Amino acid sequence: MAEMIKILCVDDERNVLKALRRLFMDEDDYDIIIAESGEEGLQALEEEKDIRLGVSDYRMPGMNGVEFLSQVCEKWPETIRIVLSGYADTAAVVEAINLGQIYKFIPKPWNDDELKSAISAALQHQELQRQNNRLNEELQKKNQQLEEINENLEQLVVKRTEALEIRNRVLQISQGVLDVLPVVVFGIDPEQMIVQCNDYACELFPFGGIGPLGNDRREVFSVAINALIDRLETERAPKAQLTVHARKYRAEVRRLHETLTQGMVLVLIPE
Repeated sequence: MAEMIKILCVDDERNVLKALRRLFMDEDDYDIIIAESGEEGLQALEEEKDIRLGVSDYRMPGMNGVEFLSQVCEKWPETIRIVLSGYADTAAVVEAINLGQIYKFIPKPWNDDELKSAISAALQHQELQRQNNRLNEELQKKNQQLEEINENLEQLVVKRTEALEIRNRVLQISQGVLDVLPVVVFGIDPEQMIVQCNDYACELFPFGGIGPLGNDRREVFSVAINALIDRLETERAPKAQLTVHARKYRAEVRRLHETLTQGMVLVLIPE
């Protein structure tokens, strides 16, 4: 069941309050709350939750309607405010309307259909404002979430960039270490392509002047070296004494991480 819309009616004349209550008697969506003074009206607003609309007479002893609705505007700004008044009070009411304290002025005596129509239109206007506020709040939450995601993404990119920079430095240092070693080192991938080598290796196997990288090891190496590498299929660490360009080397082949899928390393140590 939908929650009933609470409407507060304030007037010092009980007959007027009875007339307002009768006016909405057939309206199942409205819950009519009455008060006989501005002070009682403020108390009702304090005690009741979510009074959507307040209708007040202008001429009341003590606190008049504009003064009452001005306090409503200050404390419960979302509550729609309508004042009932005779034409003699029009100037004061128009000023209150211009200050935003009152949503609408309805002259007395009122026409029942016009009053009900004005209240219905005011509540529709309020509902649209509420929907807009909810959409704005959802949009702000989504924007905040997006900002947090972007911030986290930027931090992740920074961390990834730092990690890549560290990895690149490690690779550069590793390559530098390989290049100064007085041995020949080759890295060969599972497809038998040469993917790594040090300076000594490039000097020993220039392969047409362009270097061995990116070439099939069976095209670069001699029959004896390729035969040594082929022994890796049945041996854990095959070794051999080889001669390359009239110089003797002690050769050894090892798998990376002990699996065939990770490639292999060929090392030639001069004797």
